[in-house]
Amino acid sequence: MTKQTLTTATGSPVADDDNSISAGEHGALTFDNHYTFEKLAHFNRERISERVVHARGNGAYGTFTVSNSLNDYTIASFLQEAGKKTEVFIRFSTVGGGQDSSDYARDPRGFAIKFYTDQGNYDIVGNNTPVFFLRDPIKFPDFVHSQKKNPRTNLPDPAAMFEFWANHPQSLHQMTILMSDRGIPATLRHMHGFGSHTFSFWNDKGERFWMKWHFKSNQGIKCLTNEEAAQASPFGAQQDLVEAIDRGDFPSWTAKVQIMTEEEAKNYRINPFDLTKIWPHADFPLIEVGQLELNRNVENYFAETEQACFAPSNLVPGIGASPDKMLQGRLLAYQDAHRYRVGVNANQIPVNAAKCPVNHYQRDGAMAGCPIHGQSNIQSSKVNYYPNDQINEGAPVPEPSVIEPPMPILANAWIKRHGVADDEDHYSQAGDLFRIMNESQKQQLTTTIAEGLVQATDSDQQRMLDQFGRADPDYADRIDSIMSDLRKKS
Repeated sequence: MTKQTLTTATGSPVADDDNSISAGEHGALTFDNHYTFEKLAHFNRERISERVVHARGNGAYGTFTVSNSLNDYTIASFLQEAGKKTEVFIRFSTVGGGQDSSDYARDPRGFAIKFYTDQGNYDIVGNNTPVFFLRDPIKFPDFVHSQKKNPRTNLPDPAAMFEFWANHPQSLHQMTILMSDRGIPATLRHMHGFGSHTFSFWNDKGERFWMKWHFKSNQGIKCLTNEEAAQASPFGAQQDLVEAIDRGDFPSWTAKVQIMTEEEAKNYRINPFDLTKIWPHADFPLIEVGQLELNRNVENYFAETEQACFAPSNLVPGIGASPDKMLQGRLLAYQDAHRYRVGVNANQIPVNAAKCPVNHYQRDGAMAGCPIHGQSNIQSSKVNYYPNDQINEGAPVPEPSVIEPPMPILANAWIKRHGVADDEDHYSQAGDLFRIMNESQKQQLTTTIAEGLVQATDSDQQRMLDQFGRADPDYADRIDSIMSDLRKKS
């Protein structure tokens, strides 16, 4: 192999990388140590801002292969033909903890997929659960604050968590999943993924369909108890994923969708755009779409996994949003987070860059880079405004054929703050989940909840017990009994 010369960041050869220039053997450093200063200044800036949520993540590359065409429902090019392959990058993450947290926290897991399609990047930014704690993004900062460490002690604060949940019964369904035996996945390979939100497809006839994504682990489900998690390596999930891919044991998931027509949505008994609720499979069965496989590890964790930027607003023709309020909020918030954390040109970083040609009139900004992947109109000297008189010379123009059908809204809809109705059902789906659990699962669930809830105030305990009782009386009775035993022991 040819010997490589060490250089500065601008390519000048480096004569000595071990010793700085000093005034004598034991003297002070001089101001012409520009190479030393370059190294130190870069080192000070090696880290970008940590994500507020989903900070601890692991990523890998792979492929998505279509098994059943969805051309009746969508014009999305990567879903048209059985056998079509699309490169993907997936980032898994814990939600609440920072980079210093454990892989085995009792926490939802982020399940974000970037499809590098031939019509642009499509991101599914989901979790390992089909629902979430909230239905309105205005509450998201409050929720995250309640789940983070106490601002004074910097320690976990179960009382704050349950105080928030006591005041927001809509969280009961997701909280039941989190506290269940599936709350701590044993590996990233042994858990399901979900788009969670309701999205939309539209076909070449201009027909819209509402849809939900499901990714079922082909490895099966494996989880840890609290005791097992306490003994596990804090880096265990990351190590397991890297080593599995390195040895050729490629993890995979079967991708499926649920589909609901616009007409069905109008009168369905459940709000189809409520992120705290599922669509029952009996009403809307899963339709297999394809296989998702991870088969290549990253070469540089920071450059790829840490700088990977996912956003539910990264959509392609044939796939759109929905009136899901949480999704609507994320359409703004995720791209805004990336512009702040990584930079306005984050999409020029290789892990985020599209594999198809990219042509637009955005210019300048931090980290403005050179054209990549045939992106001839990115940060170039060509015209940077539209409309212009250079269309015949290759200046980009809109493509009307990919226009999205109009989004339906309720008749006579009034623009105001629409709160949750007093008779809103927050409880039946959580109760349904509780009732299908076996005895061991019910015991684990109620014990985990009781051990946290007993640290809350008496008022919050009573309000939570009322919620559990509305879901199922046995649910509340078990938790109340365990808390009584814990009080006697304390």
